[in-house]
Amino acid sequence: MISVPFLGAFAYVLYKKNKWDSLEKKYLTGQPDAVSSATLKSFQFTSLEDLKGTIPKGKIGDFELSRLVMGGNLIGGWAHARDLIYVDKLIRMYHTDEKVMLTMQLAEKCGINAIISNPAQSRIISKYRQETGGKLQFISDCGAGNNFKEGIEISIEGGAHALYSHGGKSDMRVYNNDLSFFDELAEGLELIRSYGRPAGVGAHRIETIKACVEQGIKPDFWVKTLHSNDYWSAQVDLERKDVPEPGWKDNNFCLKPQEAIDYMSNLEEPWIAFKILAAGAIKPEKGFKYAFDNGADFICVGMYDFQIVEDVNIALNCLANVNRTRSWRA
Repeated sequence: MISVPFLGAFAYVLYKKNKWDSLEKKYLTGQPDAVSSATLKSFQFTSLEDLKGTIPKGKIGDFELSRLVMGGNLIGGWAHARDLIYVDKLIRMYHTDEKVMLTMQLAEKCGINAIISNPAQSRIISKYRQETGGKLQFISDCGAGNNFKEGIEISIEGGAHALYSHGGKSDMRVYNNDLSFFDELAEGLELIRSYGRPAGVGAHRIETIKACVEQGIKPDFWVKTLHSNDYWSAQVDLERKDVPEPGWKDNNFCLKPQEAIDYMSNLEEPWIAFKILAAGAIKPEKGFKYAFDNGADFICVGMYDFQIVEDVNIALNCLANVNRTRSWRA
């Protein structure tokens, strides 16, 4: 028993030296090897000392926005964890108020100046700004209340700096051929502008964007999903049901990526791309490049505190080597 602490320390040093990864991780990422005796997964905890620069910014009208934006799903406990039923609770337990505020503070130090989230997160965002003096801007999806107008009013009360229609709710209305949605959407966009805020439209489905354009809806910006479909859970999901359909698998958020890329390339408004990592199924090096190269003006990414510096560095590298045909709209 006396030797246990020593053996534990020795095993950890050996693990660090050889950088063992789990067999499952290596298999899923296409990098299997002969090391199979360890089940630990390696994380690279980077700090500000590793930061290679700060994220550049663009503009939506007069609204200045970093090219990389924080996503609020992880903080809110909405993990999109496929069939892992414990993950939402796990990340809610991890994200105490103190952890959330430290995460936001680190993001700001890296040049990230905004977070996209639900109005339910306005409390912690306001608390962060009041207690730390932080300037992180809140972009609200207005997914609260009984309708878009109520969501707008709740978001304004919560201190939102920019607002857009909730993607899932917009998709459902268009999918169900609810023509009254477009009048409500147009009125909502004007209400947002009356508060002096940028007004956007959110969607997962490219059909939603197309329908809005056909109905003459002209937002200040779009919030549209974008990711490739070459990751494991997408390949085995043979049904590929559309987002609003019963039985949809919570693993695919951009069913027609090339169609989205082609259509969005002709729109003049700035585009914030989200779900670019398919909720953690795609590596940042690949997902960031895919989004920026294929026309996104900004990317929204959910990040834990230990991922922020690394993600910023990856985004900087992608922006320095971007290869896009759609001109920057912001």
